[in-house]
Amino acid sequence: MNLVLWILAGLLAAFFLLAGLTRLAKPKARLLESPSMGWAEDFPPGLIKLIGALEVLAAVGLILPAVLDTAVVLVPLAAAGLALLMVGAAVTHGRRKEGQAVVTNLVLLALAAVVAWGRFGPHAF
Repeated sequence: MNLVLWILAGLLAAFFLLAGLTRLAKPKARLLESPSMGWAEDFPPGLIKLIGALEVLAAVGLILPAVLDTAVVLVPLAAAGLALLMVGAAVTHGRRKEGQAVVTNLVLLALAAVVAWGRFGPHAF
């Protein structure tokens, strides 16, 4: 199970690092050019940047503390934070009637919840 948690954390970290850096690097107008980023029109640029920063911090928090064997409690906290972020994303996409995005958010929510459960509970560092 430890290996499964590492793989899930790695996949989540890669996904959210890429997504977060994209939100941080591109201005709102460029983000809106992507069909999957329609939700961004409902949010101010500062909030989009904040979401990106939270995603990057969580991605780093999923891997770095465990690799360095320091402050390992940050790993399940980062996973729990991503789960909460995905709840908000699912609600946002649900209000916009974007069903496929809601499913994606729920899958990411489930993966993050498994990592949080595993690292808080039976497979803590």
